[in-house]
Amino acid sequence: MSKKSLNVILEKNFSGNKELLKIYSTFKKKINSFKKNSFLIAVSGGPDSLALAAFAKAYSYEKKCKINYALVDHNIRKNSSSEAISVKTLLNKYKIKLVILKNKKLINKNIQSQARKIRYNLLVNYCKKNKIKTILTAHNLEDQVETFFIRLSRGSGLQGLSSMRQINTINKGICLARPFLDLKKKELIKISKVVFGKFYKDPTNKNIKYLRTRVRNLKTILEKSGINYDQIIRSINNLASSRDTLDLYFNKIFNEIITNKKNQVFINLKHFNNLNQEMKMRVFSKSLKEFTKSYYSTRSKKILNLIEQLEKNNNTKFTLAGCFIFKEKKHIIIKKEKKVRYYSKFGII
Repeated sequence: MSKKSLNVILEKNFSGNKELLKIYSTFKKKINSFKKNSFLIAVSGGPDSLALAAFAKAYSYEKKCKINYALVDHNIRKNSSSEAISVKTLLNKYKIKLVILKNKKLINKNIQSQARKIRYNLLVNYCKKNKIKTILTAHNLEDQVETFFIRLSRGSGLQGLSSMRQINTINKGICLARPFLDLKKKELIKISKVVFGKFYKDPTNKNIKYLRTRVRNLKTILEKSGINYDQIIRSINNLASSRDTLDLYFNKIFNEIITNKKNQVFINLKHFNNLNQEMKMRVFSKSLKEFTKSYYSTRSKKILNLIEQLEKNNNTKFTLAGCFIFKEKKHIIIKKEKKVRYYSKFGII
């Protein structure tokens, strides 16, 4: 394959398939709109990420831009390392150089949530070391709907129920982009089979102890009841449109009542009390997210509980997302929770 680029393979295999050529063309337009010249492709070995890797490689040949590929080995399952090497070997046949980022932290509770945080931390750190500005992931239409149901089950408001954004900032100077959000999984499976002839299945995707798996299993039941994902995604997109409109109003309010100084956040108490419940929750959500520099927002259930407790207690100090939150005269104050250090004859524990 020394003289044959993946782009040639794509055109050869897709020549009789206008549908797949159209998908690739749309992909190129989206990547061009990001106006970036370096990318990191998040690979897992599943059909979604392999399709993304194929399109990204073809794009790199056309645009002569630098694209890196990384797979995070979460080190949760027994065979995860050998599976990661198998994906690396497969991609290497197509001149796609894959870097394996191995997690060294123990994950034994809230497994999917912790794995997600660790995954993005590893990807972001790789980007910083290699001066990459954008991470591309293969989130698709089904992921959108599953996330909607998961957040619905947790009582999320408009912000949480709206669709994932196609591009957003996850760390200072680093963006997360999702060019496949309007594609169905079956289309991505087809691309992976056409280009690579195979893809890998993550056994945890069938484990019903995970909420996302249980939600995924609802698809067939919903379709038999006359409710399909195309209908749901239209509602999600309508919510996103409402969210974007509300964002303009919210951002103005947020800038008026929030003050940052001396590593603390001050929320004007008088103005905060005049807000409705949705706005109060969004003020706390954005404040905590920006203050802690976290990619994920604090769950709405926890924020709602915090607001209720603040309204009942004037002199109590609460903790949430690694922060102290308390009322003081005219403000609600957020500041970092101090870590307690214990000393022994061997040093700090």
